[in-house]
Amino acid sequence: MKQKPFQLGIIVGRFQTFHTGHLDMVSKACAVCEKVGVFVGSSQESGTLKNPFTYEARYNMLKKIFTDAVEIYPLPDIGVGNNARWGEYVLQNVRERFGQGPDLLVSGKEERRVSWFDSEEGVAVAELYIPKTIDMSATRMREFFIADDFNAWKQYTPPVLWDDYEAMKQAVLAAKDNLETASL
Repeated sequence: MKQKPFQLGIIVGRFQTFHTGHLDMVSKACAVCEKVGVFVGSSQESGTLKNPFTYEARYNMLKKIFTDAVEIYPLPDIGVGNNARWGEYVLQNVRERFGQGPDLLVSGKEERRVSWFDSEEGVAVAELYIPKTIDMSATRMREFFIADDFNAWKQYTPPVLWDDYEAMKQAVLAAKDNLETASL
C-alpha cells in the first residue's frame, strides 16, 4: 500500500452548515493525508443566524458523512481574529489532540488564512488551497432553509444528510432572528 504524502492534515471550519464544497475539501485532505483532523470552529456558539447549529450537531453531520475517516474536535473561538495568534492556538490544539503538529493545512483559498502560520513552527506546515469549484457558501445554505427550498439545498448536500433536512431547518429558523454573535 502506497503511503500518502502527508502524515497529518488539518481542516478548520465552522460547517454552519456542511455543503459539497466542504465535502470536496475534506475528501481531498483524506486523499493526501494518513490522518485528517477536522476542527470545528466557533464550537462554543449556537442559536444565532451565523451559527445556528451546536457543536454536537456539526460533529454528528461530519461523523455521518466521514464515519472514521477523520477525527473531529471542537475549536472554540478565543477572540483574536484570523492572525498568527489564532494560528498558534490552532497548532496548540492539534498538538494536544494528536501529540504532534500538522504537516498540512487544507483550506479554501481565503485571504484571512494567509497569516495563520507565520510563526517559526507554523512555517513548517504546508498549505493546500482547494479552489472553489462549487459556488456555494454556508450562508446560502442557511438561506435555503429559511426559504424552505429543499431541492436547492439538496443539490449541495451529501445524500446521507437529506433525512436531516427538517431538523436542520428548524434549528436555522429558530436562530434566524438572533443576529448576535461572538464568532469572528
